[in-house]
Amino acid sequence: MSHYTVMETQVSSAEHLVKALNDLGFENVEVHAEPQPLVGWLGDNRTNRAHVIVRKQEIGFVSNDIGFLQSRSGYFKAQISDFDRLKFDEEWLRALTQRYAYHVAKDMLAEQDFEAVEETRETDGTIHLTVRRMA
Repeated sequence: MSHYTVMETQVSSAEHLVKALNDLGFENVEVHAEPQPLVGWLGDNRTNRAHVIVRKQEIGFVSNDIGFLQSRSGYFKAQISDFDRLKFDEEWLRALTQRYAYHVAKDMLAEQDFEAVEETRETDGTIHLTVRRMA
């Protein structure tokens, strides 16, 4: 049975977290008002609970669920088993956070009547948006 490592994030919106997870290839992400148990690779319920869950079926045959538990501060804590951290490590979490920030920024710009007219990506992963305000 793999131990879960809990990692702090700067993610506070479940909606944008789901969009970021979708961008990284997870199509079926669960969102719960009350934290639900994470499931281990043998189908056993773990003591870890989460509000946003990527079930093991989305990850791999011998994987465990990946969960995000929203803390009292409003930020989500990523919960990833030690086995799955071989693939879903700090670099993966940075990519997830970048996609999260991208969706937050796009929605904030849209709320202020800006429209993205151009988007470019640098080789280091940096994304540049050119926007204009609609009159």
